[in-house]
Amino acid sequence: MLRIRRQALLIALVVLLDQVTKSWAVSALADGRVIHVIGSLQFSLGFNSGFAFSQGQGLGPLVGAFAIVAVLFLMRAVRKATTQLSALALCAIVAGAIGNIADRIFREDGLLHGRVVDFIDLQWFPVFNVADSSITVGACVLIAAMLMESRNGKGVDDAHES
Repeated sequence: MLRIRRQALLIALVVLLDQVTKSWAVSALADGRVIHVIGSLQFSLGFNSGFAFSQGQGLGPLVGAFAIVAVLFLMRAVRKATTQLSALALCAIVAGAIGNIADRIFREDGLLHGRVVDFIDLQWFPVFNVADSSITVGACVLIAAMLMESRNGKGVDDAHES
């Protein structure tokens, strides 16, 4: 298993990368500036007061409160993870959630009224950020880990017996 210090370090590094890139985006992409990177990838500044893919605009406080509760449950799941891969995946999800919660708490209008900074723009997909990527990759890895665990006979029942 990933040790608690390693888990905390991984989460902190992802949150730091997320917040540094968002701060860069807010300053470098102000006034509608767009930076073309390669192909359809560009950086353009956007803000999301809702949830995934800019749905539910204005529901930030509710989404933020739900995310805080989810992080608490996910942190418990990290400690109980049965494999290193599932622990790693859960850490990625937690880190992404914390990164976006930080925006809701500390940006703009304050306590859970702030908007999440988005800036990675593929032009054919909703604009997102490092935290969103961490959540998505973590969820995909978690699904893969669960499938591998079920194939290896380490199902949910085995995890509860440990």
